[in-house]
Amino acid sequence: MQKQIISTDKAPQAIGTYSQAVCVTGGSTIYLSGQIPLVPETMEMVEGNINAQIHQVFKNLSAVCETTKGSLNDIVKLNVYLTDLNNFPIVNEIMATYFDEPYPARAAVGINELPKGAMVEMDAVMVVEPCDYTY
Repeated sequence: MQKQIISTDKAPQAIGTYSQAVCVTGGSTIYLSGQIPLVPETMEMVEGNINAQIHQVFKNLSAVCETTKGSLNDIVKLNVYLTDLNNFPIVNEIMATYFDEPYPARAAVGINELPKGAMVEMDAVMVVEPCDYTY
């Protein structure tokens, strides 16, 4: 097994010991690391409320997907982490603007705290053409 590391400057750079995404060579499943609402150009949190943070997370995930010639609609599993589960209806509303049906499988988890004081984080699993090209 050989891993292909996926990286783009259009999404926030990793701020720890992880890659933005990983694909097993020859496979078609890509594992996207968690994204918080960092603006890639500044590596600072997006300004604004939970709506702005959710939009930024989807933009960041989308940028990683596009690096693999995929899109958000290629995501088969999405995990959402919220510091306040009362914001879950907002996630649903905004998510509907980024995804087409059929929607991916999804989990939503309420947690106490996220990196950099974020209110939302999402990670995903996506399926695309086999990973046999350079990112």
